[in-house]
Amino acid sequence: MNILILNNTSDLYGGSKILSIVVKILAEGEHKPIVVLSESGPLVDELAKLDVDIRIIRLGILRRKYLSVPGILNRLTVTKNAWKTLNKLIDDNNIDLIYSNTTGVFIGAFLAKKRKIKHIWHVHEIITKPKAFTKTIGYLLGKYSDNIIVVSDAVKNHWEKHVLKKPITRIYNGIDTTAFENTKGVLRQELNLSEKGILIAMIGRVNHWKGQDYFIDTAKNILKAHPETKFVMAGDAYTGNEHLVDKLTNRIQNENLADAIQYIGYRTDIANILNSVDIFVLPSILPDPFPTVILEAMASATAVVATNHGGAVEMVMENKTGLLIPFDNAQIAADKISDLIAQPAKIAEMGIEGRKRINNLYSLEAYQKSILEIFQQTLDV
Repeated sequence: MNILILNNTSDLYGGSKILSIVVKILAEGEHKPIVVLSESGPLVDELAKLDVDIRIIRLGILRRKYLSVPGILNRLTVTKNAWKTLNKLIDDNNIDLIYSNTTGVFIGAFLAKKRKIKHIWHVHEIITKPKAFTKTIGYLLGKYSDNIIVVSDAVKNHWEKHVLKKPITRIYNGIDTTAFENTKGVLRQELNLSEKGILIAMIGRVNHWKGQDYFIDTAKNILKAHPETKFVMAGDAYTGNEHLVDKLTNRIQNENLADAIQYIGYRTDIANILNSVDIFVLPSILPDPFPTVILEAMASATAVVATNHGGAVEMVMENKTGLLIPFDNAQIAADKISDLIAQPAKIAEMGIEGRKRINNLYSLEAYQKSILEIFQQTLDV
């Protein structure tokens, strides 16, 4: 099967990491994936290891910065050029199926409909605002997909209200746990931190909803009870949103938190970070559909604390593999984490249980089987 794969970014955060796994599964399943990205980036290097066909074609990805009249006109121009290039790519490679990863990619859906090619849309997002945009996405998913994959029940429950008469298949992401299980963390040495004491981390793209400010609010409250606790924040911002990083680092300095909280920017050594810390926190203030980084923390045998909405509710077993905290009350969140800090043995036990859980429910083998089945099913219908 010749498969045209379209992705909305070239970073190596959650959705892109899952894309690289899907590409590997398809290539090893004797299919021919051709991956199209709008720009170069770390994902290109990752996919190059798989020896697959990679093309850089600007796809007209719609992001917040384009939500203006000039921005929309720009996207239409870019999309028009991409349409011509992708049509030739389809003809030259006898494409059987188009796979669009995330709702940020629209062009594949329209191309598939126009060319009468099967189309799979893999949805990683829960979009709630603005309502008109949510309804539009739901309409497009229903009208321009032969199969819709979602990453969690939280995502499925959200989109079922907007996608009519179209099956939605939930496939939990699976990851290769090898690197996370076999890495010895050395972050403490790098940052000159004591091997004693609790180290807490968050990892995520710096944006308006991932919860960096909420993490700092919670950390400040934790420090009142456990002043020796240290915190690490990793992740960068989309191009054009670097001011969010400046705002973040300025806040740490201005509130005299630099001794307790370190921002270490974009990192590729996630296994090292997660194997260096005692607790991983996912502080998203909006529902995070199915955060891959939670799987990575579980694979690293690290206790997970996550805000109580989105896919995290399906991933974290309260008081067994971690804790669920409110997404809008930093004091209550801090109180729960502070209680856990006072129980080092409990933290270690949660990490062990988390590793068992990922191997039981979110294995790469199960993910591979489900992905191959839905691709074949889509082509056969």
